[in-house]
This record gives sequence, structure tokens and C-alpha cells, in this order.
Amino acid sequence: MRTPTQLTWILLLAFASCRPANAQTRWQPHDMNRPQSQVVDPGTPSTADKPGHPPSDAIILFDGKDLAAWSKQDGSPAPWKVTPDYFEVVPKTGYIYTRQSFSDCQLHVEFWEPSPPRGEGQDRGNSGVFLMGLYEIQVLDSFGNKTYADGQAAAVYGQYPPLVNASRPPGQWQTYDIVFHAPSFADGKVARLGRVTVFHNGVLVQDNVEIQGPTASGKPEELHPDKLPLALQDHNHPVRYRNIWIRELKE
Repeated sequence: MRTPTQLTWILLLAFASCRPANAQTRWQPHDMNRPQSQVVDPGTPSTADKPGHPPSDAIILFDGKDLAAWSKQDGSPAPWKVTPDYFEVVPKTGYIYTRQSFSDCQLHVEFWEPSPPRGEGQDRGNSGVFLMGLYEIQVLDSFGNKTYADGQAAAVYGQYPPLVNASRPPGQWQTYDIVFHAPSFADGKVARLGRVTVFHNGVLVQDNVEIQGPTASGKPEELHPDKLPLALQDHNHPVRYRNIWIRELKE
């Protein structure tokens, strides 16, 4: 039987092992010599009719003008429909990918489900946001539309249902705010699985969950480059997107 003193030390060691990686110990509390945080203009929120302005340090992936930041997988121009306010999936043209590759990031995506709705289950407003082109945050019209739990809107597809269904009715703009930490590899093996936190329309729906591997294949995590493009899915439904931006997260 452990003594109270032994139990105290066990708890202290467990707490220390769970400290955030960015917990700095070389600075004393309130040290005025500690470097100041970078100043960032936070931008403005979107409204029902108008997209907001991204933070000043964000990389803008769609500015309402063109899809210059995107391409097909072979590098040819992205073939989806572009209007002054949004772009729209053109069914059967295939996924589109960012020309730039990313790793750890904060990602903001706004999407619009077709109205009036058509179909049911997975055949209703289906698309997807693929982190690193591998890990899907499902896009689906889940307002009054039943499907399997790990395939509804804001699911980590095939792995984690959202904590709640925060979907708005079709025909309204919706938001995903995603914080993603990519997996890491060492000595040819997986050292740490990726993690993702997702807010759907401002509601926490994925709370720092551990991604088990590529969501399309259902297979365990495999070695891949440290940075890869984002992707948006063509699932044969005319889902719209606007105001997409990303902030790369540094160590």
C-alpha cells in the first residue's frame, strides 16, 4: 500500500508529464525581459451576407477573386466555379488542392449547403476538408438529415463523431475553425499521432482528438512528408466555399 507521501509524488510527476510543450521554465513570472508576443490584427467576423477579414498574419486561400491558390492534383488549374463572393464544387471534376503545403495550422473555412436540400444521408451536400490531403473533416448537410455518426458534419470521418450537431439549415453560411497538429515521425516510425480540435459555427465539436491515420483508407498512420497540401472534396454536390484562410503554427 502506498503512503500519502508516495501518492503525492505520483500525482506531481503525472502533472509534470502533462504540462503543455510551450510551458517555459527559463523565465521567472512577470519577467519584463521575456519576449513580447507578435502583434496581430485579429480581423473581423463574417456575417450572413458578407465574409469577414482574416487575421493580418493569415495566408489567404480564397479572397473572392480566383482559385489561384488551388489546383487539381496534377497541378492544372482548379476547375470549380468562381463568383465574386464564393466558389462552388463542380460535380465530377475532382478534388482541388492548395498549391502550398502545410503542417501544424489554424484553418478557417466557410461553407454553404445547397438549398433546397436534395437527397438524404451521405447523398446530401457532401464534401470534405482534408488536412494534409489525408485527414477529413466531413462537410455534409446534417440539419435534420440522419447518417452514420462518424460521417455527419464536423466528424473526423470514420473515426470521431462531433460532440454535438451544430449544423445550420441549408442555404446559410457555416464555419469550421480547425486547429491541427500534424503527426511526427522518428527513426522511420510514428512518434506521435496527429491531433485536431474543431469548432463548428463557434461550437466545440472535436476536442483535441488523436487522429488514428488517413481517414479515407481507415489504415494506421504511415510515414509521409512533414508538409502536404490541403484538399477540398468533390463528392458530386454543389457545395459552396468562401473566406478560407490559414495560419501556420510555429514551435
